[in-house]
Amino acid sequence: MLNLSQKGWLLGTVALLLSACSVPPSGSSTSPQADARVEEILSQMTLEEKLGQLNLVVGDLFNTGPTVNTNPSDRFDEQIRQGQITGIFNIHGAEYLHRLQKIAVEETRLGIPLIFGADVIHGFRSVSPVPLAEAASWDLKAIEASARVAGEESAATGMHWTFAPMVDISRDARWGRIAEGAGEDPYLGSLVAAARVRGFQGEDLSAPNTIAACVKHFAAYGAPHGGRDYNTVDMSERLLREVFLPPYRAAIDAGAASLMTSFNELNGVPVTGSTWLLRDVLREEWGFNGMIVSDWQSITEMEYHGFAKDRAHSGQIGMEAGVDMDMMGATYLEDLPALVKSGDVPMELIDQAVRNVLQMKMDLGLFDDPFRYGSVDREASEIRNAQQLEAVRDMARKSMVLLKNEKNLLPLSKDTRKIALIGPLALESNKGEFNGCWSFFGQPGEVVSVEAAFREAMPASSKLLVAEGCDLYSDSQAGFKQAVKTAKQADVVVMVLGESAVMNGEGASRADIGLPGEQLALLKAVHATGKPLVVLTVSGRPLELSWLDENVGTILHIWTPGSETGHAVTDVVFGDYNPAGKLPVSFPRLVGQVPIYYNYKATGRMYEGDYSEHGSERVYRSRYRDVENGPLYPFGYGLSYTEFEYGEIRLDEPEMSMNGTLTASVSVTNTGKVAGEEVVQLYIRDLVGTATRPVKELKGFQKILLEPGESTTVSFEIGTEDLAFWHDDNTWYAEPGEFHLFIGTNSDEAQMVKFRIKDASAI
Repeated sequence: MLNLSQKGWLLGTVALLLSACSVPPSGSSTSPQADARVEEILSQMTLEEKLGQLNLVVGDLFNTGPTVNTNPSDRFDEQIRQGQITGIFNIHGAEYLHRLQKIAVEETRLGIPLIFGADVIHGFRSVSPVPLAEAASWDLKAIEASARVAGEESAATGMHWTFAPMVDISRDARWGRIAEGAGEDPYLGSLVAAARVRGFQGEDLSAPNTIAACVKHFAAYGAPHGGRDYNTVDMSERLLREVFLPPYRAAIDAGAASLMTSFNELNGVPVTGSTWLLRDVLREEWGFNGMIVSDWQSITEMEYHGFAKDRAHSGQIGMEAGVDMDMMGATYLEDLPALVKSGDVPMELIDQAVRNVLQMKMDLGLFDDPFRYGSVDREASEIRNAQQLEAVRDMARKSMVLLKNEKNLLPLSKDTRKIALIGPLALESNKGEFNGCWSFFGQPGEVVSVEAAFREAMPASSKLLVAEGCDLYSDSQAGFKQAVKTAKQADVVVMVLGESAVMNGEGASRADIGLPGEQLALLKAVHATGKPLVVLTVSGRPLELSWLDENVGTILHIWTPGSETGHAVTDVVFGDYNPAGKLPVSFPRLVGQVPIYYNYKATGRMYEGDYSEHGSERVYRSRYRDVENGPLYPFGYGLSYTEFEYGEIRLDEPEMSMNGTLTASVSVTNTGKVAGEEVVQLYIRDLVGTATRPVKELKGFQKILLEPGESTTVSFEIGTEDLAFWHDDNTWYAEPGEFHLFIGTNSDEAQMVKFRIKDASAI
């Protein structure tokens, strides 16, 4: 229990929190009237009612974690009447949710409405590509539109809250949840995080077609040792602040209403119990006054970390750290009453947590109209309508990345006489896999398969030949013979290979990130026929594709594209849409390279060159002896059906003063025969600093559309704030000196010019 010094700290913290209540918070649209209304409700609540507002339970449709205490649907009614739950997640249906809400507002003493949440990660029924794929579009408007579709459909069913966006930076392709984020870069990740918050929440959180966002998982969940989900995270504060924290901050600055803690520990402390992260950084430094929810049982799991001595102690730690709502742990509800009565947990902490919960419900408009979200009529008209399906189709084709296109085999002509479609993911029977991980509300039968879309796109004069070849899991090669026979009959072969929906996402870490099962062997057998070959690779993570890169001339990475997979694929394969996706994460040559990322640090023994070179001057360098250091496909990489030529970089000035700006410009020309989009990327390197800096850092990009022969000038304005970094005294500022500025088509292929910052005054 608490000693005197700990109690003194708690009272001081409580005083700070209470004094901050009058400040308009980040994450909440509070007003004096709303504050007064919350305080009036709070003043009437018993301890048991307060703790009920901090207890979140899962619904009866599906679980997303290990279940300790399940709540069958026939028990929800009584729990609601007794005020034991603040809301329910992962249930849906306007009629059902309205019935439960009616009990809450009409049959409880204070009539506090329930909040309904869900894991709507990349779409509800109109399923978009997995978030990593969306980030590959580098199209913030399309990403925002995708989140808006998800929010509109969810709200139509009566939901108020989504457990997204996940903004965890990850540099390790083995980690299954890399599929849910925006990749390896903090700049791109921050912009994507903000776009998704805007998409979910719109301009008015109380509007009945918006839902509250929940930025997760705070913090550094994407850097577990060994790439194993839920594993330990250990890093310097500099790395944490410069790489892993920025996307959370960006989501909060965009107005995210809530935040979720993560399962991992960080530097020896489970983050769900980290006062430094949740109070010092999140609340005090960043000014976040929204609601904080734990991840599934992450409060009670602190006991298993060896950080809490028992379940009650874990609840005490969570409350002291600042976690407002307990998801599926029930320790706040069951264990905190005794701790409050004994004085070990001050009532002021409980009250502040309840304020945050009630305020989010107030911001959602639930106290004004608890039934404003969802209706049977809206479910019929606002889910999977033509506009929403077009939005997710557009998102899917914009996400696809052309990795190779030797001899310009793509796009295919629709008049190709015979096309063979081969692979387990090509077939109509496996189309549900394209909904991907975290697509609980998506219906497998509603996915447009690659097979069906090819049949729809091809004229009657052409013939589609189909063979599975192998399945996704077994080691059987029984279907190889038929697949090879099918390939030999065709003019061109299209193979669709990769991961199933459950091979990435939560709990889906993989030590082998190559094509699963017998798919690579199948590919080799079909490749041996010598037929023109296009491979569509499917995944929610970077795959190890070295054999494909060496042997296959045409590779299109389609990720996991969602409901409109087939239509988006045929849009690209047949040339109705020119692919423009760029990788948001590096693809390794071998899994032994991971974690691999473009913004690495230089060393005292840097190595640049051919890995096969020998000699003493090449031995004692930072390199692999059996493979090149660099990735197979670098961050920012992606080809087009056209070509772009870059002119020389022009700077308006060779030097900039501290707190000044500099403009860099480059001419870009479409030198090909078709219109196309290009993502022009700007990188910076600070050559000498009081702390070592990465060899490159993304600091800007623009997506442009050019007609054949058209040129345009792309300009970037750079300020010293773009060159700032974290210093040990917890300040951010740029330092004077020489910098390299790169502009190009990806992180490896870019021109470079030099500039300087003249003086040393802080920002």
